[in-house]
Amino acid sequence: MSGGFDPLVPREIDRPTPVPLDADVTVGTAAESLDDAKIFIPPTDPADLPAWRSQLMAWRDGARARLGTPDRYDDPASAWASRCFTVAQVWLWDELFFDFEAQRFTPERFLADARERFGGIDGVVLWHAYPVIGIDDRNQWDFYRVPGLEEAAAALHAEGVAVFVDYNPWDTGTRRGGEDAEELAVTVRRLGADGVFLDTLRKADPELVAALDAARPGIGLEGESKLATERIADHTLSWAQWFADSDVPGVLRARWFERRHMQHHIRRWHRDHAEELRSAWLNGVGVMVWEVVFGAWVGWNDRDAATLRRMLPVQRGFHRWLVEGEWTPLTIHSAPVFGSSFLLDGVELVLLANVSDAAAEVRFDGDHVPLHDSAETVRAVAVPAGGVAAVVRLATGVSRPAVLDEVRQALAAEPPVRDASFPHRRPRRLTAPAWAGPRRERPGDGAAPEPTVVVPAGEHVLTVRYRMRETGMYDGAPYVDEWKPLPPRLHDQRTLERVADLAAPVRVAAAEVTEAEYARFLDALGESTDSRDPDRPATGMTFARAREYAAWAGGRLPTEDEWQLAAADPAFTRRKPEVWNWTESEHSDGRTRFVMLKGGSAHLSEGSDWYFDGGVRRPEFAAKLLLPGLGQDASPSIGFRICWEGEG
Repeated sequence: MSGGFDPLVPREIDRPTPVPLDADVTVGTAAESLDDAKIFIPPTDPADLPAWRSQLMAWRDGARARLGTPDRYDDPASAWASRCFTVAQVWLWDELFFDFEAQRFTPERFLADARERFGGIDGVVLWHAYPVIGIDDRNQWDFYRVPGLEEAAAALHAEGVAVFVDYNPWDTGTRRGGEDAEELAVTVRRLGADGVFLDTLRKADPELVAALDAARPGIGLEGESKLATERIADHTLSWAQWFADSDVPGVLRARWFERRHMQHHIRRWHRDHAEELRSAWLNGVGVMVWEVVFGAWVGWNDRDAATLRRMLPVQRGFHRWLVEGEWTPLTIHSAPVFGSSFLLDGVELVLLANVSDAAAEVRFDGDHVPLHDSAETVRAVAVPAGGVAAVVRLATGVSRPAVLDEVRQALAAEPPVRDASFPHRRPRRLTAPAWAGPRRERPGDGAAPEPTVVVPAGEHVLTVRYRMRETGMYDGAPYVDEWKPLPPRLHDQRTLERVADLAAPVRVAAAEVTEAEYARFLDALGESTDSRDPDRPATGMTFARAREYAAWAGGRLPTEDEWQLAAADPAFTRRKPEVWNWTESEHSDGRTRFVMLKGGSAHLSEGSDWYFDGGVRRPEFAAKLLLPGLGQDASPSIGFRICWEGEG
C-alpha cells in the first residue's frame, strides 16, 4: 500500500501494550503507558506470569491512588450495566426491526431472531440519524421524533432489554434547538433510555454526565473506542472498538481497573469475530452484535454466533464470579489453549479459549465439572477450534451452587459449529407496487402532457461518481475486514461503471413535478391542499407517494440510469430551488432498503463529513439514501420527475 499503510493490519494505536516486569508501574512514564493501554500483553513464557500479574496489580493500585476508586458502581441504579453482555447496534429501519409493508416497528421479531441465533440480546442501541442526517435541516433529535418509537422502546424493556440512544456531537450544521445536553436528556426521558452511545466521543463532558444523571439516575454512558482510565469512574460501559489482541490473549485495561465496568468488543467490518469473542470471554466482558453497519451488511457467521450462544449462559449465570470473584488471568497457559479463573466462595470458574484452527484438549489436576459437556466430572476437556469452553472446580466441602446445573442445562443444546463462511446478502431491485387509485385525465392522443426528453433503446455505458461513505454503494460492505477506515479511504470520491440496457425508448419529463401539479394529485385523492407554486418543485413527499403520483400520471419514476442519460439532453432542466430527485431504484437485501438519488440539492449541511451529500451535483453523481419508514423519507430537499415508456 502507498505510504506503508495497509488497511487490513491494525494501526499502532490499536495494538496491545507490553507490561514491563522490571519497572515501577505505579507512577511516571511506565504508569502513563499502561494508563493509555487498550489491552495488556501477557508474557509468552509461563514462568513470567507471577511477575506479570504482580505488575498488573501494582499498576491498578497506583492508578486508584492517583485517580481515586470509582464509586459510581456502588449505586444500585448503575448495576444493570455490568450485566449487559451483548448489545446490538440496530438501524431503526432494519427490516427485522421495522415492517415496511405494515409500517410499524417489530422489536419482537428482532428479539426472536437474536434469541435463536445469538442466545439473546441484553441491550439495543437505537441508531437513528446517521447516515441520512444532513439531507435537509432536520437535526439528530428530529430523527428520534418518530411515531411508535416510544412503544418499541417499551417493548424492549418488557423483555428485559436495555435501551440505548445515540448521541452525535458532530451534528452542528442542522437546525438548532436547545443545547445538546438538554435535548439528549429530553430524548432519554421520552424513550426511557438506560444508556447513551457517544458516537465519535470517547467520553462525555462532566456537564453532560450531570445532565443525563438527572434525566435517568444510573444512566450508562458508553464512549467509542478507548476510555481514559480517569473517566471509568463516570462511564460504566465502553465501546471496545478495534482492539487488537496479542498472540497470547491479554487483559483489558479498563476491565482490570474496575471489574464492574462493561466493555463491548467490536470490529465492525470484520467477517470473523473469533478473536474478539475469545478476548471478551477471558476478560468476562461483552461483545457488540452489529450486522447492519449503516446500511452495509456484515452478518455474523454461524461459528461465531454459536460461540456467543456458548458464552452467554455462562456469563449471565456466573455474573457474580466475573465481577466479584478473585480473577487470575492465564491460569491456563498451554498454547493453543489459554484460560482465566474466577474464584468465589470456594467455587472456581475456569474460562478456556482455543486460538488455533483445530480442536485442542487441556488437562487438569483433579475433577472439574464441564459446562459444555454432559459428563458429570472430567480431568480433560476439548476446546473447539477458535472457540471456547468452561469448567468449574469445587473446593473440598463446598456445596454445588444451583447456578452450575442451571447453566449446564442451558448449554445442553449448544454444540460448537465449524462453519465460518460469510452469510452473504445481495440487494435486489424491488418493483413499484401496483396502483389501484384514480388516473389523471390525459389528452386523447395519449401523449405525455409535459415536455420530455427521449432516451433511446439499447445498451448505454455510464460513468457514475459517488462519495464512499459507510453505506457503501450497490453491493456489499465497503471496508471488508479493514481496521478503522480513515480518509482518504473514507469519504473520498469514487467512480464506477454501469451498463444500462433499455429494451424500449423512455421519455423522461424535462423538469420536476411542480407544487401545483402535485396539489392536483392530492385533490384527486380527496386530500386538502393549499394553493401551490406552479414553478417550484414539489417536495416533502415520501418515496411511496412519488411512485403513486407517477402511476396516477400514467407513468413511473425513471431509474437512476434513465435519469442520468436524460440529463445529457439540453432540454433537461432543474427547477429552483434545486432538489434531489427520487428514482425508481429501491433495493433491499432483506435487512436494509435503499434508493439512489440524483441531481443534488440547494441544501447543504456543513460542519461535518458525516452529513449526507448536499449541494447541486452533476448528472453522473449518485447518492445512496437508506430508506426510512413512517414518512421520515419525506424531505424538503427531495422532489421527483416522471417518465413514460415508448416514443409517444
